[in-house]
Amino acid sequence: MPDSWRLALGTLTVLRVPPPRAVTPVVAGRAMLLAPLAVLPLGLVVAVVGLVGARLELPPLVVALLAVGALAAGSRALHWDGLSDVVDGLTASYDPARSLEVMKSGTSGPAGVVATVVVLGVQAAALAPLLTTARGALVAGLLVCVSRAALGWCCLRGVPGARPDGLGAAYVGTVGPLPAAAVWLVAALLLTLTAGWSGLLAAVLAALVVAALLHRVVRRLGGVTGDVLGAAVELSLAALLVGVLVGGPPSGGVG
Repeated sequence: MPDSWRLALGTLTVLRVPPPRAVTPVVAGRAMLLAPLAVLPLGLVVAVVGLVGARLELPPLVVALLAVGALAAGSRALHWDGLSDVVDGLTASYDPARSLEVMKSGTSGPAGVVATVVVLGVQAAALAPLLTTARGALVAGLLVCVSRAALGWCCLRGVPGARPDGLGAAYVGTVGPLPAAAVWLVAALLLTLTAGWSGLLAAVLAALVVAALLHRVVRRLGGVTGDVLGAAVELSLAALLVGVLVGGPPSGGVG
């Protein structure tokens, strides 16, 4: 278990931790299941940015953009890079090999840039009303953690890898369906307890978005890559934020 914690923290955050002694399929799978807990520091950062911004009476959208920026910095913008690469690959060609080559190049094309701007805009716009209250800021931090549960679904056994190399290769097929479902159910329960029925709706919406992404990349690319894992995180967070706002932002003043 210590190796899984180190792998999760070292991969998903900028925290400096000793490297795992070995990255076996068991270690990698547990790291993906621990992902929501591993990013608790990032969720806390988002909540603190919201609370401080509200105290200073900054414009909500400014606070939200600062929170998104802090979150990107705290994860080395790794997931944003994945989202951009996946969209570029899917729009570059109908040939899987060509699409994977585009994704591997690491450069951002027009489609990737547009996707990044749109998803970032959705996240910031949805965060803005949440970060105006203390309760909303705490919910926002929780959503950051819950979004990382998407990694377990991407690494399910039976979901193939698109290529044998790359960052995601060590994680492909390492998570069992029951543990992945358990993590998501616990996350959905926490969201329901903190945000009401809109929290449950948010969890369902995020699950549908991740399922749609996996269906698309398996059909078009032949499987998942490390970039797909990153894309799943950012799309999941956007879906969670939109879903939780359906019933209105959680109330509760900053004090």
